[in-house]
Amino acid sequence: MINSIFITGAGVSNDSGIPTFRGNDGFWTIGSVNYTPQEMATRKMYCENPSEFLLWYYKRFASYRHVQPNETHFWLSDKNLITQNIDGLDGKAGNKEYIPIHGRLDKVTVFQDQEELVPLNDAPWDIISKSDIDLDDDQKLKILLLDAFKISQYPQKGYSLKPFVLLFDEYYTNLYRMDEAELKMKLAERFVFMGTSFSVNITSIALRYALQNNAQIEIVDPEPIDLNIDNIKYHKMTAGEYVLKYS
Repeated sequence: MINSIFITGAGVSNDSGIPTFRGNDGFWTIGSVNYTPQEMATRKMYCENPSEFLLWYYKRFASYRHVQPNETHFWLSDKNLITQNIDGLDGKAGNKEYIPIHGRLDKVTVFQDQEELVPLNDAPWDIISKSDIDLDDDQKLKILLLDAFKISQYPQKGYSLKPFVLLFDEYYTNLYRMDEAELKMKLAERFVFMGTSFSVNITSIALRYALQNNAQIEIVDPEPIDLNIDNIKYHKMTAGEYVLKYS
């Protein structure tokens, strides 16, 4: 049997009700009052203005923590999978070995240097949502978030908590299982990209390995980007339509 690897993006979770990142209502098109998403989702912002960072992150992502997997996630549950998504839906669907290369919404780490390997801990989102404060009061919510993440004024290494998410100004490390991901890609004979806009580094890395391996390349997207690479098979459909067709 051919060794296939699936690289998935936000389009896979769209049927679960989670916006894509770069669509009209996408996460990377909706910022805060004073900052763009590309300014918000950075280690720099977390360090310099943690209350603004945590407020944006909580409102953008934490509300999707109870969303359930869709048919595509269940279909992928026994597949060799690397996902860009932080929603954790592949794990909920039963994939025990998948690699969430950009982190997980339901986890936090102790704030650390990027190369340092530290344990993953459960994120405090439910504790925050069950608080008796008015969660629509941004100032009170900021104070609650700073307290939950053990931040007084600025994050302290080895003490404060940070969402387990790869930010724009960070790079892939083994905390995000990068060596494991590269080994999977080195061995793959078929690469299937599903629901991704090819706007992040992991897709570029995967394409490089695919070409190096002379592997089969397939792209699943209703409006796929033409990569100008010979012999790519394009499936102009959603991930859900692909699953229905090839199940």
